[in-house]
Amino acid sequence: MLSVDFTHQYGTKRISAQFQLAQGVCAIYGPSGAGKSTILNAVGGFLRPASGRITMNDRVFLDTQRGIFLPPHKRNLGVVFQDYRLFPHLTVAQNLDYAGKGLNRDIIDMLGLGSLLNRAPHSLSGGEQARVALGRALLCKPNALLLDEPLAALDAGRRAEILPYLEALRDHSPIPILYISHAMDEVARLADQILVLRDGQMVADGRSANLLRDPAMAPYFGVREMGALVIATVTECHPDGLMSLNWGAGPVILPQNGCKTGDRLRLRILAHNIILAKTPLTGLSAQNILPAVVRKIDQGQGPGALITLHCGGTDLLARVTTRAVDQLGLTVGSDCCAIIKATTAARGDVGKIA
Repeated sequence: MLSVDFTHQYGTKRISAQFQLAQGVCAIYGPSGAGKSTILNAVGGFLRPASGRITMNDRVFLDTQRGIFLPPHKRNLGVVFQDYRLFPHLTVAQNLDYAGKGLNRDIIDMLGLGSLLNRAPHSLSGGEQARVALGRALLCKPNALLLDEPLAALDAGRRAEILPYLEALRDHSPIPILYISHAMDEVARLADQILVLRDGQMVADGRSANLLRDPAMAPYFGVREMGALVIATVTECHPDGLMSLNWGAGPVILPQNGCKTGDRLRLRILAHNIILAKTPLTGLSAQNILPAVVRKIDQGQGPGALITLHCGGTDLLARVTTRAVDQLGLTVGSDCCAIIKATTAARGDVGKIA
């Protein structure tokens, strides 16, 4: 269990954080200057906070009241920075074994590093360098991983290449992972827990599925990033490139996206990709028409509204205009249909679960 509770002053800015993480990925999310790196540096020992306490299981990393501060090399944490910091004069194998703890074949296989071992860092793509940096951090046998925007320098193609490796790391590693990012698609796909920062202060800390569909979080995430995270199983792959999924709301059809029958998927269904109808419709090109009940209506200051829907045991979020709410006569408890086009599921919004 990683337990963090500290306060630090940077000039006129006061940065504080209080949270716990036992296992899985905790994403630290917020705009530039919010304090994300300060938290990672405090946990990693690269910064000595003015006051507070940080512990990992039974080890005390920081306790300002008792005068305890462990430097980074005594914390046994794996760190991956944005620039990866591979040693240019060493091969991939030598970089991986820099800590002298041997090359673990399971980690090498999980990250797909076997064919890279004899290569020099300068000959690797950005995605390959990121995987080597992850492997080196894991081979140190750390008690936790700290990842400081590891995909920020990569283009969309390289990011898509490495995200499955991060998913495998999340699902197979028993240690806590702190993941800094300002990219909501990464956070939604990877994180179990989200810590939201604004101006150095925590404004939310909770399960990612709960926060991403909470209308109160729209000012922090942006209304176009709001939506639901659902878990589904692939029941059939069709010859036309579509697949059928089973989840609480009933069967859903989406593009195959490299998936196969039996795969468990984590899907992000964005609120602005859902259309609402008062009654079931026919003659539509949309493949997914799901019965739903309105649970909550949140109308902002502008022309839009966020509608929380109960849909077969799962809550979805839809974004429509306030005019549509009035025209459809939607109120809490209203029956309606949620219409989801199959093609609205972007490739980056579909991730696999081990």
